[in-house]
Amino acid sequence: MSYKIYIPTDSTSLSLGADEVFEAVQREAIQRNISLEIVRNGSRGLFWLEPLIEVETKTGRLAYGPVTVDDVRALFDAEFFAGKGHALCHGLTEEIEWLKKQERLTFARAGISDPLNLNDYLNLGGFRGLKNAINLKPNEIVKTVTDSGLRGRGGAAFPTGIKWQTVHDTLSQKKYIVCNADEGDSGTYSDRMIMENDPFVLIEGMVIAGLAVGADQGYIYLRSEYPDALKVLNKAIDLAKEKGYLGDKILGTDFNFELEVTRAAGAYICGEETSLLESLEGKRGMVRYKPPLPAIEGLYGKPTVVNNVITLASIPIILDKGSKYYADYGMGRSKGTLPIQLAGNLKKTGLIEKAFGITLRELIYDFGGGSATGRPIKAVQVGGPLGAFIPESQFDMPMDYETFAKVNAVVGHGGIVAFDDTVDMAKMARYSFEFCAIESCGKCTPCRIGSTRGMEVIDKIKAGVEVNKNEKLLRDLADTMVSGSLCAMGGMTPFPVISALNFFPNDFGLEKTDTKA
Repeated sequence: MSYKIYIPTDSTSLSLGADEVFEAVQREAIQRNISLEIVRNGSRGLFWLEPLIEVETKTGRLAYGPVTVDDVRALFDAEFFAGKGHALCHGLTEEIEWLKKQERLTFARAGISDPLNLNDYLNLGGFRGLKNAINLKPNEIVKTVTDSGLRGRGGAAFPTGIKWQTVHDTLSQKKYIVCNADEGDSGTYSDRMIMENDPFVLIEGMVIAGLAVGADQGYIYLRSEYPDALKVLNKAIDLAKEKGYLGDKILGTDFNFELEVTRAAGAYICGEETSLLESLEGKRGMVRYKPPLPAIEGLYGKPTVVNNVITLASIPIILDKGSKYYADYGMGRSKGTLPIQLAGNLKKTGLIEKAFGITLRELIYDFGGGSATGRPIKAVQVGGPLGAFIPESQFDMPMDYETFAKVNAVVGHGGIVAFDDTVDMAKMARYSFEFCAIESCGKCTPCRIGSTRGMEVIDKIKAGVEVNKNEKLLRDLADTMVSGSLCAMGGMTPFPVISALNFFPNDFGLEKTDTKA
């Protein structure tokens, strides 16, 4: 009798020993003469349980984890491959509370099967969105996306349908679809997980975007530190071409769409869309002046859709299930779901996909389990290194673009990094300036010079030098950077600084003020 088990190949799982566990399981099975079919699936995002082995049974898949090489012999002694009990067994995977309480739309397939098994992708609903899109007129595809309420998931939250409409309406014989996969925000990994664990959904989303706006060429601008994603994407592109989902005459139509992966330059600023385009053209990654917008004059001066990985990966389900289905999730103007990534000082880290509206308290305690150290959580930073620090007093506000904007915070890419009460928020604020000074493209003065001056002013405050005068100077500097910077790099760097100053003045040696964040 043969048994079927799943061992992940996601980079997080590999870093925790998944390949070594796979080899140990293979050796043990051979020694015991047990026939195993081992599927190398993607991760479901339960990083606190990785490497997670799943066993297929008549009642569903059972989860065992985190499994180390030293656990393998005992698992075989307990006949885990037959679904029998063991201390590492968490029951049916789908019944684990972490997964059960999610709303998985974009990540519906992640971790279910071999990421490069095209038949599995089709059996799980893959390419249905593309098949529907082929039967629609381009403006009908754009309207469907617009009506869904989907906004850019890369951080800017700009309505996707409006961007597509602009490219659709701009006359040009050549147009491009560019996927921003230069995922550089701290505590974020949802882009990587899509590319490694469900690459066909990104390909499908980009082909649909091409259909919608009349583009026949796409580029995935991939973070240079993602070698595993590079291999998976290139293989997935080859497989999609072989089966007619990419390349010439897609699905028997006259529509052609080519797709290429380009490795990024290794600079944080290249995550900004115009800097990305400069880099993609082979130039130094520096921010462009706007206007013109990339939707009108983008890559090589042609109309270009620049969307984040998660934005494009959300398109297939919208074209499959319809705009209303997607828009029924969420709250207010924040429609659909957001892949939220938990990182930092938490007991349980990993990816969660939830409809907009869940609170930070629910995320960091119900899902994250509180701090890994057992100490009180002092603050969380949401939205990467340019996101504001949010104190415990605001943990009950919902994840919603407009709600966050009211307190000068950003949802961003959905990354959440938690800090316990031992953190020095003045050091964190200084690091924000330091990060900007290192990563700035240098094109505009407020960002290039302001970040360095910011570090100096914080050092003076911490040293007790003319504290009141320097606090005012720091706030004036922040205002200049917000108002005068060319892009979000300099314009948002003050967000974490001022939030730390407002909510944690004692860390700077200041008395608490009534200043609102």
